[in-house]
Amino acid sequence: MKKLSGAARTIPKIPIKAFQLKNGLRVGVVEDRGAPVVSVSVVYDVGARSERPGRSGFAHLFEHMMFQGSANVTKAAHMQIVENHGGNLNGFTMKDFTAYYEPMPANQLKLALWLEADRMKSLAVTQENFDNQKDVVGEEKRWSCDNRPYMAALNDAFPALLFDKWENAHSVIGRLEDLDAATLDDIQDFFKTYYAPNNAVLSVVGDVRADRVRGLAVKYFAGIPAQKIPARPDLQEGPLDQERRQACRDRFAALPALFVGWKMPPRSDPNFRGLALLGSILLDGEDCRLHQLLVKKNKWAVSVGGGLGWPF
Repeated sequence: MKKLSGAARTIPKIPIKAFQLKNGLRVGVVEDRGAPVVSVSVVYDVGARSERPGRSGFAHLFEHMMFQGSANVTKAAHMQIVENHGGNLNGFTMKDFTAYYEPMPANQLKLALWLEADRMKSLAVTQENFDNQKDVVGEEKRWSCDNRPYMAALNDAFPALLFDKWENAHSVIGRLEDLDAATLDDIQDFFKTYYAPNNAVLSVVGDVRADRVRGLAVKYFAGIPAQKIPARPDLQEGPLDQERRQACRDRFAALPALFVGWKMPPRSDPNFRGLALLGSILLDGEDCRLHQLLVKKNKWAVSVGGGLGWPF
């Protein structure tokens, strides 16, 4: 077998062209002529960790609200317009950010940027939309968390046992009681505060020219005013001084399950990558060490999974 040199093992650098608008919007462009397509994404620096006690679930709620119409786009039309022009789209909410993206034919770049700018500056945050999407989130929580085996422990009990800071311990989907207690003013303030250009990153990748992306970004996004973004909460966790245990009864679970967690350092820590690699060796795929030991060899378990950051 031929041994690869250090140069041959080098991962090629992605030629990212980056710039920032005067209102704070960060823009990254990667020109790739491989196919006549373009992917547009907007990532907002707001997730579950941006919420405060008694107001959980707001970040995830807006993943739904963002498709309820804006000044120039009627309710649910954002999705229809993208799909009618040969694209698809989705969004997702994490602990630290919320992302929206649409892969499109390259000749629809202008449309994709216009759609994203329109809902950034004029989303229809109305009482009707709030009530409607609150009900949708409630159904999602009941289907994906409350009525599925192991999810009550995994979604609520396990992170609360592992972490001390509320921002780290509560789930992304939040508590329905918090959404029920929220007012329209609460929701509108959340949108105005966090869905601002200086709290977002626009990425454009595909068969595009960076100078054209810059011109369109200025045209559609430059007029959206920046907002004062609250200081990020202190997320630093202290060390555990003793083992913590908790038993959870689950009427949906046919078999018992065991969750074990350790606090790990942040991504900036020099040990992070080594621990990520160790997690992969132990837990990724059926050839991983723990699957071979616990499932194949000793037959103590029917499955094993996990990893650094899992499932949070």
